[in-house]
Amino acid sequence: MTGDDLNEQLRRASEAQQKFSDYLMGLPHVLGVAVGYTEQGGHKLAEIGLIVLVDEKLPEAQLTPEHRVPRELDGVRVDVQVMGSLTAL
Repeated sequence: MTGDDLNEQLRRASEAQQKFSDYLMGLPHVLGVAVGYTEQGGHKLAEIGLIVLVDEKLPEAQLTPEHRVPRELDGVRVDVQVMGSLTAL
């Protein structure tokens, strides 16, 4: 991947983050939305996308269609990653 490709992926992912953060944060179990390298099968990919951080990852069958995180937004890959739950000390 060239520097130009990386910059374009970062730009598109950042724009998608600004546009869709409120929507994604309103979905069940979502704790945060970030821009970063996506993963597949626990391995980082050379693709930058939106990272949706959740407290637990549920099977799609347990979520209603309106509560599912889309796989792509505005052509940007969306990756759901488990962060666990947050607690204050």
